[in-house]
Parts: sequence; C-alpha cells; structure tokens
Amino acid sequence: MSNDIKIKKGLDIKLKGTAEAAKENAIISNFFSVRPEDFHSVIPKLIAKVGTKVKAGEPIFYDKSNEALKFVSPVSGEIIDIPRGEKRKILAVKIQADKEQSYQDNGKLNVDAAKAEDIKAHLLASGCWPFIKQRPYDVIANPDKAPKAIFVSAYASAPLVADLDFTLQGKEAELQAAVTALTKLTEGQVHISVGKNGNSPLANVSGATIHPVSGPHPSGNVGTQINKIDPVNKGEVVWTVNAQDLVIIGELLLTGKFNAERIVALAGSSVKKPRYFVTKLGAEVASMIYDNGVDKNDNIRIISGNVLSGKQVQPDGFLDYYSNTITVIPEGNDYEFFGWNKPVFNKVSTSRALTFSWLTPKKEYDLNTNTNGEHRAFVTTGTYEEVFPLDIYPMQILKACMYQDLDEMEALGMYEVAPEDFALTEFVCVSKQPHQDIIRKGLDLMLKEIG
Repeated sequence: MSNDIKIKKGLDIKLKGTAEAAKENAIISNFFSVRPEDFHSVIPKLIAKVGTKVKAGEPIFYDKSNEALKFVSPVSGEIIDIPRGEKRKILAVKIQADKEQSYQDNGKLNVDAAKAEDIKAHLLASGCWPFIKQRPYDVIANPDKAPKAIFVSAYASAPLVADLDFTLQGKEAELQAAVTALTKLTEGQVHISVGKNGNSPLANVSGATIHPVSGPHPSGNVGTQINKIDPVNKGEVVWTVNAQDLVIIGELLLTGKFNAERIVALAGSSVKKPRYFVTKLGAEVASMIYDNGVDKNDNIRIISGNVLSGKQVQPDGFLDYYSNTITVIPEGNDYEFFGWNKPVFNKVSTSRALTFSWLTPKKEYDLNTNTNGEHRAFVTTGTYEEVFPLDIYPMQILKACMYQDLDEMEALGMYEVAPEDFALTEFVCVSKQPHQDIIRKGLDLMLKEIG
C-alpha cells in the first residue's frame, strides 16, 4: 500500500517576499525572552529570579501542575527582568546574554540502548519536552500517557514559511538520533511527512514511516496528515514534533547540550532582501529585520510565524518558541472607497465574483493585513469545504464551539484539530469570523471539562 498523501482541497496563497535559499548569522542578540504564553495551558512557577546567572539549558521555571515539566534558558547570561501582568501573571523571563556562551551539561544518552523511561526522563530534565505536543487539545504532551503514534511534518506548505528541506541540511545525525528516541516513546509508528518532489534529509531516516505529500496548503499541516494517516478518536492520543525541533532534541541526546539554535526565514513583501538567519529561540526580532531593508517608520506588521497562524509581535519583540519564520508585510489599516463594488485584480479569492486571481494562478501578490470586511454572522456559502481537506464539517464544529456543546464538539471530531487547521477557512471567511480563536477556546473548554 502506498504511503503517499495526496491533498486535493486547499488553497496555495502565493505572496511576494519568499526567502532566498541563502543563510547568514543574525546580529548577535543581547537580550532573549522566554514567554509562558508560548506554552498553552502552562502555569509557570519560577525557579530563578532577577539577578540569577544561568547557563544555556538551565531551568528557569516549571509547570505548576507538573513539576517535572521544565522550561530552560536558550542562552547563558543574567535574568534582568520578569515582567508581570494582571494578578501577578508572569509575562516573560528576560535574559541578558553573555558574550561567551556556556552550557549546562545534561550528559549524553545512547538512544540505541536506552529505554523509553530513560529517554523521557532525559527530555524532561533537559527542557526538551516542551517540543513534544499532543492531540487532543494541541498542548504540550502529557508524559504519563503513551501516544498511539507520533507525527512529524517535514513539509511546509504555508505562504512564505521556511523551507524545511533547506533548514535541515547537514543535520542528518541529529535527526536520526531524535527519531530513534521517538520510536521508543510509542508502541505505534513514527510518521514523517516529506514533500513528494522535495529533498528532505528526513526522507532517509530509519525507524520511521515516510509519507510523500503533495497538494495545496494545508497539505503541510500536521493535522491534515494525522487525519489522512491515523485519525484521533475519543480516548486516543498522538504526539507531534516540529521538524526543526528534532535537531535540538537530537543534539541534546548526542552531546548533552541544549543548543537553542534555529534557522529562521525572514520573509515578506516589506523585506528588501528576504533570506535565512541563524539565530536562537527567543532572540530579539530587531536583530534580524532592521538591517535588511525594513524601515522603522514603515506602516508594517511583524509576525512571528506565517501570515495565516503566526503571532503579531512589536518591533522590540522576540521570536517565539515554536516559530522558524518572521514575516513582515504591510499593515492593512487603509480602506478603499467602494472597494466591494469594483473588479479586483490584486487580491486572492476563492470566489470568481469581481475577483480575477483564478486567471493568474502563478502570480505572487503583495497583500496586507486588511480583512476587507467586517465581523458578521456566519453565512453558509460552501467556501470552507473547498479549502478544508479534513473529514470534518468545519462550519458545524465552529458553531458547536461557539455555543459550547461538548457532546457535539466530540461527535464532530474536536479531538484531532488545532487552531492552525482552521487558518485557511478563516482566510476565506466572508463573515470575518476569528476561526482559530473560536477553536482555541473550544479546545480550552474541553480540556477543562473533560481533561
């Protein structure tokens, strides 16, 4: 039986500003930030305080509900600030980096000889466990519940996102070590999806089932691949790991060092020279964007992640923990007079009414953040189903989340979805509903009520 995954439903949004396949070291960031908001449902309990000196890979806080789940510093340096919000909520841990980096030694681990419990304990103690997430609920995996399978997507289909075939080059040893470790954490299979016409280093790893993927976005989303390979039913758990996070896990197993290095794509139509930078998790965004043709005075939006599901960050903000892309596009706070009532040639649309993007499928667009409409009640158009390849009814599950019907959410397949799976339906939504936020709130409700 073929392992190919062929996706027919979806939409490729071709935008200007794809990163050139060339990388360089980013300006060394003086400050780094680890933000608990990047780890959904985690309540942080501080280990270190302001003034504490830490090594790269040294724990700085843990999850209040699970003390074994530790979060570590990406660099060595001094903790200079721990800003707080309402009710003393910890917003970030800010670190001033040393010029000469030092690393905490977690010890090497022979993954070929190690048992599952040894690997699990090693990843928890070293701060690598947060890279493993789970479905249902799209949160950090519960180490006490074994998954029926583990999924890795090494194929990126979202607009302007980093090319994983390029960023993973030369990391074959680390990738193999990480995959070998993952195979011992499940009684099922480790499924790795790669581009059918690509050249991924992960295509040649041993111990995993490789799935060549083809088709429009969201073919690269791990949720799409789970749905086509081994859907999640009630009572079941699967784990997911980002492809670039495998490199950090593998290096830790081989060397004992938590090396938070990441190759990040700086992309978008507001960047004059889009390309790749070698930096670290939590680095200052400014260390990459302002020396690359981005004007501080331009009316732009900076996104940590891709344009469909990334997080907006301020110019003095930081790269989030799971992103490998920084996208810079024009801010869409200007409006066209009677823009709804005239032919449109410079926007992407799935409709052929007054829009003509279907005539030029290879054209790259310079889009901004304008939603081109206002929030209104759901309108039944059938548009969602055209771009949603999962075997789930998208409008029905969104409505079930809005009126908080847990039984209906279960029956409609809520256990296997994540907010990013609804990024495209949100993009094409004529009602301008915040689909990803609706799904996130629905998952949070299920986590609280069902667990």
